Amino acid sequence: QVQLVESGGGLVQAGGSLRVSCAASGSILSINTMGWYRQAPGKQRELVANITNGGSTNVADSVKGRFTISRDNAKNAVYLQMNNLKPEDTAVYYCNADWVLIGSPTAHLFPEVWGQGTLVSVSS
Repeated sequence: QVQLVESGGGLVQAGGSLRVSCAASGSILSINTMGWYRQAPGKQRELVANITNGGSTNVADSVKGRFTISRDNAKNAVYLQMNNLKPEDTAVYYCNADWVLIGSPTAHLFPEVWGQGTLVSVSS
């Protein structure tokens, strides 16, 4: 099976920085796209940024210039560096991976996997 484990959330003042990390565990052979979504209270989950295994990125306009996504394919990990945080960035941040191929116990392709979420709170 596959699990995504996030870390690095927390409380920060406006203008501060946080880095959230996500590592996929399991007998992983490949992952297509990894990314971050967020869901604020009372709002729908939205894409923050994602990155393909080739390094192409897609970043939401609301965080462009402040957030940077990166990936370590050897570690099956994705990172989100968040700078100049604003109160409106407060949300649960979820790691996402699509087309995850594992080799054990049997070969299996997972269309999509989600992490459990990590809370980022930005105070004004």
